[in-house]
Amino acid sequence: MWKEYRYKRIFVIVVDSLGVGEAPDAADFDDVGSNTLGHIAESVTQFSIPNLQKLGIANLLPLKHVSPVHRPLGYYAKLTEASLGKDTMTGHWEIMGLHVTTPFQTFTETGFPPELIAELERRTGKRVIGNKSASGTEILEELAEEEIATGAMIVYTSADSVLQICGNEETFDLQELYRCCEIARELTMKDEWKVGRIIARPYVGKRRGEFKRTSNRHDYALKPFGKTALDVLKDNGLDVISVGKIKDIFDGEGITQAYKSKSSVHGMEQTIEIADRDFTGLCFVNLVDFDALWGHRRDPIGYAGELEAFDEKLGILMEKLRDEDLLIITADHGTDPTFKGTDHTREKVPFLAWSKSMKGSGLLPEQESFAVTGATVADNFGLTMPENTIGSSLLSELN
Repeated sequence: MWKEYRYKRIFVIVVDSLGVGEAPDAADFDDVGSNTLGHIAESVTQFSIPNLQKLGIANLLPLKHVSPVHRPLGYYAKLTEASLGKDTMTGHWEIMGLHVTTPFQTFTETGFPPELIAELERRTGKRVIGNKSASGTEILEELAEEEIATGAMIVYTSADSVLQICGNEETFDLQELYRCCEIARELTMKDEWKVGRIIARPYVGKRRGEFKRTSNRHDYALKPFGKTALDVLKDNGLDVISVGKIKDIFDGEGITQAYKSKSSVHGMEQTIEIADRDFTGLCFVNLVDFDALWGHRRDPIGYAGELEAFDEKLGILMEKLRDEDLLIITADHGTDPTFKGTDHTREKVPFLAWSKSMKGSGLLPEQESFAVTGATVADNFGLTMPENTIGSSLLSELN
């Protein structure tokens, strides 16, 4: 059956937050000068990412310690985001074709409105503490002991459009945490309170210095406001396998099989295992640790180490891929760990495309939307993108 298509299987890997330089409208987001990958390379004394290097990452932008290669294995380009936002959902939804013209609500400066907090307390039966923008690890150090002692509920936000609730797995109970998050999701469907995601943030530990978040995180996202490339694939009988938080970001829409990851390394291990299976369609992967563990925590050295670990797994995956497979590596926004604040950064993202069957390689023109990825996937399987989506296919360029 796959002979009908250029590629039988397409692997799209989103290296969450791997920006490659400020977007043309970075000034509108106060992000002039941001460059996630470039500044990470400048922050370390050595940096080895040989597989990304072979794919052309250092041909795309200058990188300290990493030289461009004479003839990269595949094609590479920079993508500029068309949507109004620089958050995870906006980036991923655009990757699969949606043009987000109304930014999601954020409550970074003020915390959530008193009316929302009062209703959340009434519906859950829990007192809310926190209600501010904070790092997930810092707020645990500040308030987790009080939560454990009193049964209160830690609610906080970030620079993203999120309402996050922490709960100790031993004292709060995981199912109770999920129940409270489901109530929060229902309440925040109102336009004035509408956030992109409610995130359950379970943790373990009993005292300061011991608290650690667990892999039982769960995201309660808004449903996409329209059909995406994922829906087109699924509706036409193709496999759409998600790894990491992809299922949460799309609220399950257009997904046929989902795998939850404990870490970005684990996500790559799952992807490598999936490459050993027979399927026809898309494997869509999100690797969140780059953003959550290193970008937001302003740790360029940790980020560089995570990229090196990813590159090692990438080499294993590339060995396993077949002639009829296409690999695309991209990102959803930037989070420059050397930049001011802890927010995402409005940046261009990479597009690296490779297959063992490719005869050519080289730089492609800069693209005006992340949606070229979804359009390329749909085009490969002879499908038309849904109405009201954006993005033009690059399939004909990948020779």
